[in-house]
Amino acid sequence: MSEVLIAFGSNLGDRLGQIQRAIDALSGPVRWRMVSRVYGTSPMYVADQPTFLNAAAHGETDLDPIALLALLKQTERDLGRKPGLRFGPREIDLDLIDMRGVTMETEQLVLPHPRVTERRFVLVPILDVAPDWQFAGFCIPDLLKQTEDQAESVLEVIDAVLHLPGHE
Repeated sequence: MSEVLIAFGSNLGDRLGQIQRAIDALSGPVRWRMVSRVYGTSPMYVADQPTFLNAAAHGETDLDPIALLALLKQTERDLGRKPGLRFGPREIDLDLIDMRGVTMETEQLVLPHPRVTERRFVLVPILDVAPDWQFAGFCIPDLLKQTEDQAESVLEVIDAVLHLPGHE
């Protein structure tokens, strides 16, 4: 059983509903420990698009990293994600951020996620669910200090709540 961190994002359609459906769909292969609060975030890399909702969840799985990545990509397709502009608008985005104790670099997958340390919209939700997690020897509070310039672009959405299946 491996601990995993998965990030969720959506900026098209029923954003909160899409993230909740993704959490529900992944339940079973992933046994969730905790889900973060929901954050409204400004787009990064491609600015001319709607605001995102982002969250993260901490769980456990028996799947190997490549099988988990395949499950995430299939779940995206099942929930209506269509091919489009890289970093552009999307119905749902599921990222395998890290699998504790696994470091890998293949054409398909790099773990930990290669851009996690520059993305406050991923780090803030991870702080909710796994505050002691480290990336490349850096703790999350230190990484958040390095992304302080993005602080105003990641804000909690008070009236948006995600639920773990069976914990409504």
